[in-house]
This record gives sequence, structure tokens and C-alpha cells, in this order.
Amino acid sequence: MLTSRIEFNANARHEGVVATGLATIRSVASIAKHLSVENQRLTLWLSRVYFALRQNRPENRNALSAILVNELHAHLVAAIADPQVRCIVLTGAGPAFCAGADLKNPPGGAAVGARAASLPEVMTLMLESPKPVIAAINGATFAGGLGLVGASDIVVAVEDVQFSFSEVRIGVIPAVISVVCIPKLGTHHAMKLFLTGERFTGRQAVEMGLAHRAVPADRLRAAVQEEIDMINLGGPNAVSEAKKLVRRVSKLSIEEGFAETAPWSARVFQTEEAAEGMAAFREKRPPAWARGH
Repeated sequence: MLTSRIEFNANARHEGVVATGLATIRSVASIAKHLSVENQRLTLWLSRVYFALRQNRPENRNALSAILVNELHAHLVAAIADPQVRCIVLTGAGPAFCAGADLKNPPGGAAVGARAASLPEVMTLMLESPKPVIAAINGATFAGGLGLVGASDIVVAVEDVQFSFSEVRIGVIPAVISVVCIPKLGTHHAMKLFLTGERFTGRQAVEMGLAHRAVPADRLRAAVQEEIDMINLGGPNAVSEAKKLVRRVSKLSIEEGFAETAPWSARVFQTEEAAEGMAAFREKRPPAWARGH
């Protein structure tokens, strides 16, 4: 059986990509061809139930360069396409999760051997991914890095990490990331944070709706694992549909919402997964997808 435990430290290497020792080598190898091995900007782990991406440029606080954003986009695409992956975890190496855009080589600029992906494309991919995206905020997160936070489905942060929409302090604005951050913060909190560029902690991020949990640093891995384990109790299709539901219904009027969700519910009730789930409930046993978790 492949492991479902999350590890932020590597224990095996294959073609320059870091992966859990029990990972599917076929999948790891298919991802490896996209990786810039000489710089190892991203460290990867793959298991049956999660795909972890760690931004691995601590020397520049994991700033979002054109190449890193390109690689992040490629690996997200690979994780979404892999049928073994149930959810995606994004974290950082060193004292920062992400310091924002690399001003010397910003996202969307030229990237070797590939069309340059933009930060909005990465955030859109995270939002539209049928698989949940969990952000494990290990350290400081400023400016554009908060776009990755806003685009994640579940956010677990170390309680005393520092966040800041710091753009105004260099004479610019948090334009594209506002699209994913304002819906979580609301205009009340967003206005103050965008205008002042002030710092706030992981605990405050929870209070303001930007994060779901704030934990001590030594509890981050365990807290993320708890979220993975809870996701794995749900049917894969149901989890995917539930994510789509939240994204879609939040854009609809009440009338539109009822009109769309009634047939949506009927379609999901008719799936083989739903039949298995209801049979397992009647028979007082775990459904097929939850066995072994």
C-alpha cells in the first residue's frame, strides 16, 4: 500500500525529483521532465492520496520568479491529471512561504523552453482544480505570495507567521491577487490591509477569514495531515463536486442557485460512488474509498 502520511522532508530521489519512497515512480518520472533540476526550485512528494509541492528557494524567500511560476503551473497540471492523487499540498522551504514576486525576474516573463505561465493562470488552476488544494503556511508570506493563499481551498498557518499586503509600500497595488483575497477577507478587512500594508499573524489571518487554522510550528505537519485524512473520508467525486459547488453557488442569486443545485444533487445521487457510500452506511462499514485510512 502506498503511504498517505505527509512528509516535508525527502527520503528518496528519482530523476532529480524528490518523492516519498513508496511513491508511484511512473507518475514521478512523468513530472520530472518538467522540473529544472539544476536549481531545484520546487521539491515534490507524491503518494496515493496527496501531491506536495514545496517552493525551494529559501535564499530569496521563495519569491515568485518566472521560472518558479512556470514549474508550479506544470506540476499542478500533472497532479490534477494523476488519478492517484486526492489532494495537493503547497508549502515553502526555509523561513518563508513566499515573499511575493521576484522583482528581478517577475512571473509572466521569459522562461527557458516553455511559454511563460502567469500568476493569474496558476491561481485559476488552483481554484478550478477538481482536487482540493491545501496551503501549509510555514513562514512569512507577503504580496503576491498571498495570492497562493487566497487561491487555496484550505489554509493551515503557523500561528505567529507574518503576512502583509505590502505592495503599497513600494508604490504599487495588490491588483491580481485581490481577485482571490477580497472574497475571503471581505471589503472591511481588505480595505485596511491593502491601504496600510501592515503585518498580521497567522492567528489574525484566521480571525479575518484568510486562513482556517493557526497552529504552533511543530504542529503544522500534523495539522495538514488531519485535513488530508478528513478529505480522504469523502468520496473522490463527491469532494470534487463539493468544491465546484462552493465556487459556483457563491456566484449565483438565490433563484439561480436553487435552479442549478436541484438537478446537480440528483446527478450526484445517481453515481456509483453515491450508491457505494449509501450501501456502506446501511451496512455499517467503511466505503471502498476510505478503507485503509
